[in-house]
Amino acid sequence: MVVSNPKVWLITGAATGFGRCLALTALSRGDRVVATARCLEKLHGLPCGPNLHLLALDVDDEPEEIRSKVDQAASIWGTIDVLVNNAGTGLTGLLEEGGVEQMVKQYRTNVFGQLAVTTAVLPYMRTAKRGTVVVLGSRSAWKTEIGVRFYASSKAAIHAMSESLAVELKPFNIRVLIVEPGSFRTKVSYAHPFFSANPIPDYDESRKLGFQTFAAHPEKFRGDPSKAMNIVVDVVRGEGVATGKPFPLYLVLGEDAETDIRTKCAKVLDHLDEWKSVLRTTDFE
Repeated sequence: MVVSNPKVWLITGAATGFGRCLALTALSRGDRVVATARCLEKLHGLPCGPNLHLLALDVDDEPEEIRSKVDQAASIWGTIDVLVNNAGTGLTGLLEEGGVEQMVKQYRTNVFGQLAVTTAVLPYMRTAKRGTVVVLGSRSAWKTEIGVRFYASSKAAIHAMSESLAVELKPFNIRVLIVEPGSFRTKVSYAHPFFSANPIPDYDESRKLGFQTFAAHPEKFRGDPSKAMNIVVDVVRGEGVATGKPFPLYLVLGEDAETDIRTKCAKVLDHLDEWKSVLRTTDFE
């Protein structure tokens, strides 16, 4: 497929899962893709062609190294129209057992790495006075689940950071899209084993339940990642299912994500209703 004005996508974590599906979908629409992963070897399964460029980029690197890689990406076709912050990891375990060390490790990739890539790309978008930043969040930020609290915390941080970024970037005609998928059959949901290096006896049952939960195969998940990423491309390009709709800040994907987000919102609204006579009494007389 040939389009007259193809978009240039920079996609992190494009070797597997959502990132790979997104790269394939964007290419199928005639767009150009810079697909990145920690190791180039992991990207070799992607179809070769003039609209695809492979680049090694590790979001855990120092910001200076990330900027250098982004500069390389921008030099290929002279611009970056769409940044997709997809690279991430999911650390499983219990908060007290994993502690600060696991939380810092989780944020290093899912929060600080994403911010480093984004701040490296934004100068190109601000110069062009246009662009789209896509952030792969998660419904886990809305639902308390055993074992994914490091991951869920990092996704909640990314959601909040991206909301702030959307306000900052609006004057430059740069859009932000926070994608919040539920359970999808990506086979790479949680790449690390359940953390058990610091077992606390009081948590033996919780840890056992966590082991059982994450031993389950991803085939149990209903979500089709290709369908989900097709919708993302529709939204970015303003076509297909997005035709005639205003550009959204949030894109919730999957019935389970919808259910969990509605449940959390209802819980917060119930709290406001129950406590409104109290929470409205804190102003100076």
